[in-house]
Amino acid sequence: MHGPNAADGLAAHGLDVHGTTLVPPLMRSQLAVPRTATDPGDASPPQDDDGPPPTDLVLAVDIGGTKMEAGIVDDRGRILVRERNATPDSDDPEELFDVLGRIVSGVLDSSPGRPVWCGVGCGGPMESRGATVSPLNIRGWRHFPLRARMAELCGLDVAVDNDAKALALGEGWTGAARGATDYLAMVVSTGVGGGVVLDGRLLDGASGNAGHIGHVVVEPDGRPCVCGGRGCLEAEASGTAIAAFTGRPAAEADGSVRRRCGTMVGRAVASVANLLDLQLAVVAGSVALGFGDDFFEAAQEEITRRCGLAFARPTQIRPGGLGADGPLVGAAAVARHASGLVAGARVGEDGGR
Repeated sequence: MHGPNAADGLAAHGLDVHGTTLVPPLMRSQLAVPRTATDPGDASPPQDDDGPPPTDLVLAVDIGGTKMEAGIVDDRGRILVRERNATPDSDDPEELFDVLGRIVSGVLDSSPGRPVWCGVGCGGPMESRGATVSPLNIRGWRHFPLRARMAELCGLDVAVDNDAKALALGEGWTGAARGATDYLAMVVSTGVGGGVVLDGRLLDGASGNAGHIGHVVVEPDGRPCVCGGRGCLEAEASGTAIAAFTGRPAAEADGSVRRRCGTMVGRAVASVANLLDLQLAVVAGSVALGFGDDFFEAAQEEITRRCGLAFARPTQIRPGGLGADGPLVGAAAVARHASGLVAGARVGEDGGR
């Protein structure tokens, strides 16, 4: 869904390609589920006000199979400047990075101030916290030295993490999981990814790739997956998979396909809830948010059906609170945690990187 038909692919996911734009303060998704005082993540998001001017600006970069995006994010999670472009359909790693470089340069030229750090969310898997990346949905990058190349490009300290783990930090900072200490954050879009926060700590795993819920098996002997397995959630519920088995863009899926996608996601969430004793799943991404009620109702029904243990029965799934801003706010959160600029979910044994 990129290359010559990239604009069509973006449109299929409810996205567009545009140049550098000055944007208003962070807007919340209208899909957000109302919360009660006892809900996880009950704390209210920051309100737009006439407070002090933005400080501690961060260059935030999101790299996915459909689009690349960069922005300047302030200390309250507001995106001040942003620019995006379709991800080239290319085997040439330098062509891919050249497009990213133009976006980043445009954003830096339009920034209201000098960023203090750079945070990057990128599809995985990756090695050594983004020292090299091999995104399954970007075939031109295999063991690409992203962190070093980004540092050379922008002249800043750079922190890189999986894009879905970045979303987990962002949703915990200013989104639908704000105030929660135990939750799963997911992206259901071109691919499917996840990040897990337990006891207030973002899980990394041995190689930094913890949270790959897209490769939890939900249909034994199901569709082949790009990872080499079969029946993975990504092979059954991603935008790419839906287009492959329906012959139409995910945005044109009918109600039965939307509900099946929700059921598959609910099945995976139930497995994680049973395994890790968490009761909140926050789901973003153009497929999940675009499918709306059909998706979320089917997902909750499947979670209720599969979570029979007393500690798992309260598990809820809700839309991400950051909407289309989630990837950039998440990337900014990666930088803020690496630099110690923000409190919230800890990263690593000592809370730093």
